[in-house]
Amino acid sequence: MVLDFIQNLQKNPGTYYFAVAVNAGQVSRTLVQLKDLLKTEGVNLSSGFSVELPSNYIPWGGPGTDEEMKAQNEKALVKIKEAAAVINKKEARKPDMGPLWQRVVFTWIYNSSFKWVSKMDRDFSVDEKCDSCGICAKVCPAKNIEMKSGKPTWNHKCEQCLACIQWCPKAAIQYGKKTSLYPRYHHPEVKLADMLEQVK
Repeated sequence: MVLDFIQNLQKNPGTYYFAVAVNAGQVSRTLVQLKDLLKTEGVNLSSGFSVELPSNYIPWGGPGTDEEMKAQNEKALVKIKEAAAVINKKEARKPDMGPLWQRVVFTWIYNSSFKWVSKMDRDFSVDEKCDSCGICAKVCPAKNIEMKSGKPTWNHKCEQCLACIQWCPKAAIQYGKKTSLYPRYHHPEVKLADMLEQVK
């Protein structure tokens, strides 16, 4: 999906391109890798910003306490304002990146696991709380979910965004054996209508 976006990106010489990587504290080399990918398409990434928010990767646990989430969101707002000032001035700066250990470890994990990500949806399941609303299929940006006999099925094009789990109003979707123990999370200012608008 990212590669398709980059290839289809309107490429205008002299345009100021920037990127924002939302993450839970492991930005690693995400923005550096994006800069390199864009360069192969003749596009210069002028700046890149890491914005840390509560984790929505529920297989690794919940997003944290209300106090922790509030603190992270407030800190993120400060970072967004700082980034906006740089962008408004069209300043060029190196993209944000994680510490060396993170760039080494997570780059290795990324390179080792990337080819398997699309099929990691085999660990999704749906329980008896499912009421066949279909929201999971509607919010999936990869169009990876089909409703069959009123239940979601995953078609091995997963990008591990986990929108299906986080937006299920009944918390009926699980991933592995532990997600039923954790609360669902999405940013309090993001509404379902916003999600649906982005995946049209």
